[in-house]
Amino acid sequence: MNATDITIDDLPVRDELRGKSPYGAPQLDVPVRLNTNENPYPLPEPLVERIAERVRQAARHLNRYPDRDAVELRTGLAEYLTKSGGHPVGPGNVWAANGSNEVIQQLLQTFGGPGRTAIGFEPSYSMHGLIARGTGTGWISGPRGEDFTIDLPAAEKAIAEHRPDVVFVTTPNNPTGTAVPAETVLALYEAAQAAGPAMVVVDEAYVEFSHGASLLPLIEGRPNLVVSRTMSKAFGAAGLRLGYLAAHPAVVDAVQLVRLPYHLSAVTQATALAALEHTDTLLKYVEQLKGGAGPAGHRTAYPRLRRHRVRRELRPVRHVRGLPRGMAEDPRPGRPGAGQRRTGMAAGHRGHPGRERRVPRRGR
Repeated sequence: MNATDITIDDLPVRDELRGKSPYGAPQLDVPVRLNTNENPYPLPEPLVERIAERVRQAARHLNRYPDRDAVELRTGLAEYLTKSGGHPVGPGNVWAANGSNEVIQQLLQTFGGPGRTAIGFEPSYSMHGLIARGTGTGWISGPRGEDFTIDLPAAEKAIAEHRPDVVFVTTPNNPTGTAVPAETVLALYEAAQAAGPAMVVVDEAYVEFSHGASLLPLIEGRPNLVVSRTMSKAFGAAGLRLGYLAAHPAVVDAVQLVRLPYHLSAVTQATALAALEHTDTLLKYVEQLKGGAGPAGHRTAYPRLRRHRVRRELRPVRHVRGLPRGMAEDPRPGRPGAGQRRTGMAAGHRGHPGRERRVPRRGR
């Protein structure tokens, strides 16, 4: 055999990796990149200057290892979550890594692995399954309804049958744009604990683009529930590679068992801290995208929802006892996707139940 004829399958790779393809989306030099769902707004110049200042300061100490536990950054992320997520958290509740993909990888390294399984409800973020396989975790593709919402009875049945060690719930879901109401997540959590116990990971990569509330408050009193986030989308910092999670402090301690030493560079930490200083400006861009506006000269990738559809989708919902306001399910019986909380999530969502527009899955 010639050296040039050797392929991956000719190497002694693990059996579960044979025949698989690496994640990848074409990187094109175009204004709007729906295949990776990048924020079309470049960082504002004051933020660019602040990044340069912070990185310059960090560069003076690059002969030293960075803060291994990223305490200052986790403190800043905790303050952001407390302000925007409707629930107070401290740095002990927060962990950060190189993109939410590394967060997911560390969670699967900690709670998954050989002899264990994870379940996700597809179509959803394809990296959940790919990272599961990469960590030796068995992957189970759970059911969705025809309208791409989670079929709760079927999901509970799948959890009871397969007894997964990790359950992924993506809200707003990628690529369908549908959001998952709190009571559905709570039902899945209870089902997972009854069959497990198991970790439930709520992937909120796009939550800032939703008109609904974050599910962050659900971590209170639920040590096996994790909310994961990213700075790639709302913060317009896909090139930064910074993801984070919020959970019980014991979960934060657990993932540190598998993290690589000094995994977040001093430059990454400095850049993320600078971005957090400009949160208000960056979130204004998000509001413009949710309304259908894009950068000057660019046609937005996020279609403006028709006014009558917005009113219909965002009409007040009843309060469910035990849940924060804004987390109640859609009370209208018999509608497509009834029981699923509606969202103004722009990427991949038309704003009308049953008419979701699927878009390619994106990186974090």
